[in-house]
Amino acid sequence: MARDKLCFVASEAANAQRAYGDLTARYGNVPAEQADVIVALGGDGFMLQTLHDHIRAQVPIYGMNKGTVGFLLNDYQEEGLPDRIRGAVQTFIHPLAMRALRADGHTTEALAINEVALLRQTHQAAKVRISIDAQVRLEELVCDGVLVASPAGSTAYNLSAHGPILPLRSGLLALTPISAFRPRRWRGALLPSDAEVRFEILDSAKRPVSATADVTEVRDVCEVWIHEERSVRLELLFDPEHGLEERILKEQFIP
Repeated sequence: MARDKLCFVASEAANAQRAYGDLTARYGNVPAEQADVIVALGGDGFMLQTLHDHIRAQVPIYGMNKGTVGFLLNDYQEEGLPDRIRGAVQTFIHPLAMRALRADGHTTEALAINEVALLRQTHQAAKVRISIDAQVRLEELVCDGVLVASPAGSTAYNLSAHGPILPLRSGLLALTPISAFRPRRWRGALLPSDAEVRFEILDSAKRPVSATADVTEVRDVCEVWIHEERSVRLELLFDPEHGLEERILKEQFIP
């Protein structure tokens, strides 16, 4: 596949904008709809934004780090960029699909690359019933929240909530509680990637809950359904020595 026509996009950070100017002057710049590859310049947050902006475009995205951690990005280097892109390794990921029903009957649908997270909106703990493939598995979880993470997102919020790291090809989703109070020792579950998760908010008027799919937040939800959206496939490009699978594996051995 040709990878010669490049579309550069950059965050608003000053160093990312400087890199944008240098790279476009050197390599040119085409509109996203004409590009073979989109090159994202920024941090992990901007990379997620870029993936969402082009989620159905079927154009591979090659990120270069002009942020802080840069987990989803390659190292920044101006020299030899076309050769790096041509030699990059493909990584394919599927997002999660969220359908959230509000107490007023309004429904919101959104896609999440990292996770769908439910969080309490007030000082009172949330009460959530959890069903997997239409079977109730946990009658009542009392918690600050609960999330479903994809393998690509398992090293993000999910890991901070003490959820498991999932290899990209594991075929699993992580179901992870956030500060669970009851059941006190419940640590979550590993689910097959084709599972459908349903969250029912108990006593939602007194204990309101919001649902967030990456950047899309819905407040005062009463039910939320989540599944992996296999019809959408995102392609990320990584330098061979720093692929996403290797980065996720390394995260499991960081003390």
